[in-house]
Amino acid sequence: MKKAKKVVNDPKNVVSELLEGLVEAYHGKVKKLEGVNALVKSTLPGDKVGLLIGGGSGHEPLFHGFIGENMGDGAACGNIFAAPTPDIILEATKALDQGRGVLYLYGNYAGDNMNFDIAAEMAADEGFQTQTVRIWDDVASAPPERMEDRRGIAGDLFVIKIAGGASAVCQDLEQVFRITSKARDSTRSMGVALAAGSIPETGEPTFELPEDEIEIGMGLHGEPGVSREKMLPADALVEKMMDRILADLPFQAGDEVCLLINDLGATTMMELLIVNRKVRLILRDKGIAVYDTVVGSFCTCQEMAGFSITLMKLDDELKKYYDMPAHSFGFTKA
Repeated sequence: MKKAKKVVNDPKNVVSELLEGLVEAYHGKVKKLEGVNALVKSTLPGDKVGLLIGGGSGHEPLFHGFIGENMGDGAACGNIFAAPTPDIILEATKALDQGRGVLYLYGNYAGDNMNFDIAAEMAADEGFQTQTVRIWDDVASAPPERMEDRRGIAGDLFVIKIAGGASAVCQDLEQVFRITSKARDSTRSMGVALAAGSIPETGEPTFELPEDEIEIGMGLHGEPGVSREKMLPADALVEKMMDRILADLPFQAGDEVCLLINDLGATTMMELLIVNRKVRLILRDKGIAVYDTVVGSFCTCQEMAGFSITLMKLDDELKKYYDMPAHSFGFTKA
């Protein structure tokens, strides 16, 4: 397979340089902490629960692009496809603590779990209170009885949105934890890969996939999905994915959902809208109402070709926090 061409300087500096560029794009609203790859709001409203999101870089705009009004207060940033180290997380925790504790919110991957847990212990030793919600929305990565083994993928966006709203108005860490956990448990996603992304430092693809095949349910880094098949028409592909997503919660007639059609990095808006068309037809046929639709690039893997579908089941409480206006580099809601 060909090496990917990248517009970079020294590949070893891509994370620090992308964060410097992101700070400039935030126009003073976000700053980088001295000595570590962590971003925080330049001005923190006092007396609130802090919301620290984070994970490996290379999935832009996730996570560091989701800092802003009623979104994350800061992001701990790892190297490309690698978890942030405990010292990065700890420094971000200290910067965000306003006396009401800090919620850690991130995708359920072994490295992130280990490093955030270590950071939580270090923070506790220094007198800081934290809680953790791990996002595990990927229905392809484990059966329902092993929910806590599932990966976090594009459903991160909806959970961060709810957590951002809750942390802005709820002054109790346990309350923010409860609402965020509820959003996580109401969210299901599944993706499909058509071609691999690459690692900037080497240009090498993260996995190999024959030209005429697709991987249904593949993870963001090339983790195995539920099946590898010959290329399918869009409608047939969406039907397979929706069968798995809808049965998992399960979603039922009368439910109201938020819908995300996410580009994994190299899929055109044309393709995403064709996918959205079929998803909406299926939901309409099932008697499931769509409260809001989001289409675009929110959780990517460099130039990976493919997309994911996410549904979050709403109730009045979740709808309240979802409806709060949000503004960040990667996601804005009026």
